[in-house]
Formats: sequence, structure tokens, C-alpha cells
Amino acid sequence: MNKVYSLMFAGVGGQGSLLIAELTSITAVHAGYDVKQTEVHGVSQRGGSVETHVRFGPKVYSPVVTPGEADAVIALEKLEALRFAHFVNPETGVIFVNEYEIIPGSVAGAADIYPYESIAYLRGKGLNVIALPASRIARDLGDGRMANVVMIGALSTRLPLPEASWQKALRTRLPSRYLEGNLRAFAAGWQAVQKEGG
Repeated sequence: MNKVYSLMFAGVGGQGSLLIAELTSITAVHAGYDVKQTEVHGVSQRGGSVETHVRFGPKVYSPVVTPGEADAVIALEKLEALRFAHFVNPETGVIFVNEYEIIPGSVAGAADIYPYESIAYLRGKGLNVIALPASRIARDLGDGRMANVVMIGALSTRLPLPEASWQKALRTRLPSRYLEGNLRAFAAGWQAVQKEGG
């Protein structure tokens, strides 16, 4: 593989976007690629927007994803998908969106101006959007906090990273008491994309 893959992870503080960016980076390392990852930008407190860039390939010189060049944007919440959609490559990229809404508590009247139709809006712009009920899937598995891992299960369908490398990353990075649930969450994300034909 000669290509360098560029990924953008976005969410709200407390959703675990940094963790799944790290898991993806570890997976790419296990698969033998050079990897660069940025630090978190934004307010990493619960409720603030968080973004992380990951790039991997044979040789990577910069961790920063240029707007319009991301192979995938992984958004853990609908507003964050809208906020970072400009990073995706409009011709070949894909936006993975968790169909979940977090109304900003710090904004007066936020419930009235929240972009509830953001997924339809992005599709209307001609972008490739894969929307998944990741939070619901995670809750059905017993822990809504695993929605982030559902989302990288979905992402794994679009990356040239072997399943064994993903499994190794999950097993080495996650605490043992959370491992089995997250392995199921990862598999559920992969299956959800297959079911949708994405």
C-alpha cells in the first residue's frame, strides 16, 4: 500500500473520541505502518468539542489532516459531523456518524437551533454518509459508553488494516474488565455497516 490514509475523529468531551483515535493508531502500528496522531484540539472537558487527527501509511510526515482530504471523518455525535464535514474528501471520503444528539448545555436556546437534520443536509451536499445508531447498539450490548468502539468497528470496513491488528489493539489497550463488551461492540459496528450495504 502506497497510500497515506487520513482520518478525523470528532466528538464531545467524555464520548471517547481520543480513545478510538488511539486504538486506530495502535492498530495501524501493529499492521506495520508509520503513524502520526495529533494531540486533542478543543475543550476536552465533558460537553466541549474534541477533534483528533490520525494519518498512517508507508511513511507519514505530518499528523495534520488537510480540509478536503480526509478518507474518513468519524463523528460520535450529529453536530460534530456537521462541524467537521469539510475535512472529508468529497469525491472518495466517507463520514461515519453516530445518530446521537447532545444539545450544548452552555448555549441558550440550543434545543431550538440544534441541526437535527444534519445527516440529510450532508447527504444533500453529495457527501457519502454512513449513519449508525451506535449509542443504541452500545446500550443494547449493556453499556452506552461503548458507542465509540461501535464506530471504529464500522470504520474498520473501510481501512486496509487486518482484523487481527484491531483485535490486538483492543486487547492490549483496554482494561480487561471492559474488553469483552468492547470486542462485541466492535463486531456490532462492523456488522451494522455490512447490514446497511455500506
